[in-house]
Amino acid sequence: MVKAARTTGLVFFPAYDWAISPTHPEREERLLYTQDQVMEEGLLDVDGIVEYKVRPASYEDIRRVHFCVPDEAAVTTESHLISAGGCLVAADAVMRKEVESAFALVRPPGHHAMRVVHGNRGFCNINIEAVMIEYLRDRYGVKKVAVVDTDCHHGDGTQDIYWHDPETLFISIHQDGRTLYPGSGFPEEAGGPNAQGATVNIPLPPRTGEEGFLFALRELVMPLLERFKPDIVINSAGQDNHFSDPITNMNFSAGGYATLNAILRPDIAVLEGGYAVESALPYVNVGIIMAMAGLDTSYVKEPNYDRDYKPQPPDTTRYIEKLIKDLRGMFLEGGLKKDIYRQGEIVERRRDVFYDTDMISERQHENLRVCRKCAGALSIDSASSRKRRIFAVHIPRSACPACQAVGRAWFDSAARSGSFDNLYLQDRTTGIYETI
Repeated sequence: MVKAARTTGLVFFPAYDWAISPTHPEREERLLYTQDQVMEEGLLDVDGIVEYKVRPASYEDIRRVHFCVPDEAAVTTESHLISAGGCLVAADAVMRKEVESAFALVRPPGHHAMRVVHGNRGFCNINIEAVMIEYLRDRYGVKKVAVVDTDCHHGDGTQDIYWHDPETLFISIHQDGRTLYPGSGFPEEAGGPNAQGATVNIPLPPRTGEEGFLFALRELVMPLLERFKPDIVINSAGQDNHFSDPITNMNFSAGGYATLNAILRPDIAVLEGGYAVESALPYVNVGIIMAMAGLDTSYVKEPNYDRDYKPQPPDTTRYIEKLIKDLRGMFLEGGLKKDIYRQGEIVERRRDVFYDTDMISERQHENLRVCRKCAGALSIDSASSRKRRIFAVHIPRSACPACQAVGRAWFDSAARSGSFDNLYLQDRTTGIYETI
């Protein structure tokens, strides 16, 4: 019998009852073909590859991360809870040392869901990776987390949630936002006042192939991880960089994904995008599973590879080499220009957020307390085109007494004002979640 060099857990949840529409790229077939391919390859017969059953996440799990408007029931279905819960199952398996790594092959996806949730954007309602990360922190005492997002689309939701958190290193490798939704993820987006340099964006040009992805991984991502020394590494394993994906413009292959995963060696991988449901996704998923299990992936190849794969053009190679050199200068060699703030200063940020799936426009006004001791108290005044205005306060897990007091004062002041439809207090120091 074939034996895995690295024990690996698999969690499947195709979400049979959830789809944006019957013909939408994000539909149940995304995983059904993968399940068939896993069975055909006999991976579940490999000694050391273990399949786990899903369970739903709770509203309490979601409240560690999100402010759902008006509440969790309004923006989630049972499928969203089970998708997030599948990630928690994977986390439990790894943290209990039942397996050395785990892959949550679940849908709906999550990495475009931000801290405030008015609806669905980028096919995402709740951020399943973030729900898992905060569960890991509360349940197992995990502190330093690295998220490497390899989806073709910038992981703007995960970036938003961890923008102010110096204990979470967020790295996103994606197609340049000037050419693809959501139009963000540029190098200058490097983290908030209390976490400058903890967000690293690697916007690759269209037509990037194996050469470019693996160059970025070896020359930038791996050195960043080595320096950060995370307690756990999470891979947001979007697979829409594939050369046959219908909604992107990249040039990666199943074999390339397997090699990337073998180098990265994430503790937990979570499926995100990937919409070539027959021609690519089953083979990419099989390649990732085999790489996580330490099996030989040299024969991983999709049926249309020889016919359709095009090598990375030389001009793309030159562009990527310069980009990675510049990013190394910023993030590894001290070249990042950090803004200077005073201790206790309140920094404002205003922005507009568009929910492309549900056609909702949101305007946010954010206040952050600058703090050298913790991630800082955060308040968000959010108004949507659905005529609902909310005020939310986040007190981080590591919050110092001063930031706890400021956060509570903001919440009490907003409650007295009578200006909001809903108020939320997310106090991660006590685990209290209050709503008015």
